[in-house]
Amino acid sequence: MAQAATLNTNESNWNGGGSPMKASYGKVMIWYFLISDTFTFVAFLVSYAALRVTNADAWPTASKVFSSIPLPGFDHLNETIPMPLVFVSIMTFILIISSVTMVRAVQEGAMMNRKGVITYLIPTIIFGILFLLCQYFEWSHLIHHGMTLTTMPSDFAGHNGLVAYQFGSFFFTITGFHGLHVFGGVILNLYLLIRTMKGDFDRIGHYEMVEKIGLYWHFVDLVWVYVFLAFYLM
Repeated sequence: MAQAATLNTNESNWNGGGSPMKASYGKVMIWYFLISDTFTFVAFLVSYAALRVTNADAWPTASKVFSSIPLPGFDHLNETIPMPLVFVSIMTFILIISSVTMVRAVQEGAMMNRKGVITYLIPTIIFGILFLLCQYFEWSHLIHHGMTLTTMPSDFAGHNGLVAYQFGSFFFTITGFHGLHVFGGVILNLYLLIRTMKGDFDRIGHYEMVEKIGLYWHFVDLVWVYVFLAFYLM
C-alpha cells in the first residue's frame, strides 16, 4: 500500500501546472504561430528599410507611385487630379472595420450566441474579400503602367532605375505576402461560419475557435499598419 501511495504521488508531480495566463493549449499555440510569423514580416520590412535608408535620395516617391484611384472609370479623373493615399486609405478603412466586426463575433461567441456570431462573421468575410479585390485593382493598375518585380516605369524611377526596380520587388513581395494572409483569414472565417451555422460550437460548449481565428485576423490587420507606413506614407 505504501508503494502504491508513493507511485500515485510521483504521478501527480508530473501532471503539470496551470495553463499560462489561464489560456488553453490552442490559444498558446496560436500565439506561438503569430510570434513566429511576426519575425517573417519583420525580416521583410527591416530589409526594405535598410535598402531605403541607404538609397534615400534616389528612392521613388510614394505620392507619385500611388497617386491614382485604380478603379475602372477613374482614368480621366486620375489624369487631371492626382489623389495620393485615397485608395489605400479606403483599403485601410476596410480592414479596420473588419477588425471591429471580428471583435463583435468573438464577443457574441463568449455569450454563446450563435446568431450573433453569424451576424458579425458574414461582414468580416465580406470586408476581407473587398480588401483583396482592392489589392487586385491596385496591382493590376501598377502592372499596367509598367511596375513589376523586375521593371519600373520612368516616371516612378527617379534618379536610379535599379533602386526603383528594388522598390517594386519589395512592394509586390511584402504586400503579396500580406494579401496571402488575408486570403487565409477569409478561408478560416468561412470555415468558422459553416461550423457555426451547423451548430458545432454549441455542441462543443464553447466558441474558443472564433477567438483564436480572431487573434489571427487582428494580427493581419496590425501588420497592414506597418506595410501602409513603409510603402505609402514614408
